[in-house]
Amino acid sequence: MIESLIKNKTNNTFIQLFRYTFVGGFAFIFDFGLLFILTEYFNIYYLVSAAIAFLFGLIINYGLSIVLIFEKHSIKSKHIEFVIFALIGIIGLSLNEFFIWFFTEIINIYYLYSKLISTALVYFWNFFVRKYTLFR
Repeated sequence: MIESLIKNKTNNTFIQLFRYTFVGGFAFIFDFGLLFILTEYFNIYYLVSAAIAFLFGLIINYGLSIVLIFEKHSIKSKHIEFVIFALIGIIGLSLNEFFIWFFTEIINIYYLYSKLISTALVYFWNFFVRKYTLFR
């Protein structure tokens, strides 16, 4: 049972979502940490820091996703696949930036808490669009 959840190749959406949670969690830890470091230690505006951190998280997420989660690829070219993966990520980045801005500036929540809320919302967008666009 555990082996099928973690190790074996699968096209089962629930198992892939389970794995994506861990891959996304790892990418998120990097993303969140970099957001904090860039904002607090380098005094970069939080929305700029969020974009930079998100892009690094995107690269980590892509690498781990193709190795650990998605077996089937809809597109043969890895370069084109990454471009589409990144475009989906850019939409996710736009959503991320909007939600962080909205919760920080309009609702008046601390930017790191806004990032947590944004991550939860963008997580499902990224998984399902990538699964059904790139890894059918």
